[in-house]
Amino acid sequence: MRSALPKVLHPLAGRPLIGHVLAALAPLAPARTVVVVGPEGAAVEQAVAPLPTATQAERLGTAHAVLQAREVLAGFTGTVLVLYGDTPLVPTETLARLVAAREASTNPAAVVLGFRPRNPTGYGRLVTGPDGLDAIVEEKDASPEQKALTLCNSGVMALDGAILFSLLDQVGNANAKGEYYLTDVVALARARGRRVDVIESCPEDLLGVNDRADLAAAEAVVQTRLRRAAMAAGVTLTAPETVFLSWDTQLGPDVSIGPFVTFGPGVTLEAGVTVKGFCHFENCTVATGAIVGPYARLRPGARVAENAHIGNFVEIKNATVEAGAKVNHLTYIGDARVGAKANVGAGTITCNYDGFSKYHTDIGAGAFIGSNTALVAPVRIGDGAMIGAGSTITADVPDGALALTRAPQDTRPGWVAKFVARLRPARKS
Repeated sequence: MRSALPKVLHPLAGRPLIGHVLAALAPLAPARTVVVVGPEGAAVEQAVAPLPTATQAERLGTAHAVLQAREVLAGFTGTVLVLYGDTPLVPTETLARLVAAREASTNPAAVVLGFRPRNPTGYGRLVTGPDGLDAIVEEKDASPEQKALTLCNSGVMALDGAILFSLLDQVGNANAKGEYYLTDVVALARARGRRVDVIESCPEDLLGVNDRADLAAAEAVVQTRLRRAAMAAGVTLTAPETVFLSWDTQLGPDVSIGPFVTFGPGVTLEAGVTVKGFCHFENCTVATGAIVGPYARLRPGARVAENAHIGNFVEIKNATVEAGAKVNHLTYIGDARVGAKANVGAGTITCNYDGFSKYHTDIGAGAFIGSNTALVAPVRIGDGAMIGAGSTITADVPDGALALTRAPQDTRPGWVAKFVARLRPARKS
């Protein structure tokens, strides 16, 4: 990845790659889960906490990695799923099929998840026969005939926990890479007279992330899935390919979303919300019937209530806009409350930061804030109060009062003609 960030912590739809893997696993309610990390895996350990981790001090191959889980899995005799933190798209349903195949009446020692990519180059090949899977051959060790096979190994397996570690103890490293391959357990299990099976999944589910291009490809897959799920649930996406959702985006029925809208993590839009184009949301909530955009930005802590209007080039941060209130254009509302049915004019800002601390602005119900107003927090504008356009408000305004600050207007009749007459000779010279 050419990154200081561990690969499995790179975000995909707003969640780390490994978070997707663990989320797919969670509905199966595993009795034990262990995450094997590298020698510099502190960040990964923190990300997966409180799950136990095991450290692979030397990267000696996949079988060696699984061996590091021996202590956590001591005494476990059920099915062991081996998953990969950089293969984030395997759905829960596929994992459930894998477990079911392992626990079938034929009692296979292992079940391998295979797929058929358009181009199998680089993948290990699955060599099958009448009695199931005969062997997994890495491409570097494959014969020309084996390289011609199209069924490939994803690396994902379900194994019999009762014999797993005894098999792993027999794995050697006499191969082109000098590594201990997990795939060797297939031949070892067959040598014990145990059956090994294969189930297949689509290549999209098994996309591995090895670089930034792979990450972008995985993002495209996830976004397509999220968009389809949203539309199936009753959400209108005018231009689906331009809307980017997070893994936890919550969209109610009859939400309508225009083009070029981005959702960061932690966003909930309730039923009937209308979002116009080019908006950005992150860690915020928008209630039923509200209208947002175009070109609006709702930052963390923004809470927009029922039937409120948030218009173009409006930014809301850590603030509540109550029912029916309107903040329609060119405005910043931060660390504030905008009361029900209040109207905030264009160019208004809440001056919430003095360089050291944040302060709160409270705008009462039904208040009217004139255009180009600066509200210097901490300050309260009372219910039904009015602020004259162009004002800088530094003190509380009582309910129903008018407040304004401005210099007196100086009007000079005929001044322009005299000014032009004075300057015209100078221009000719």
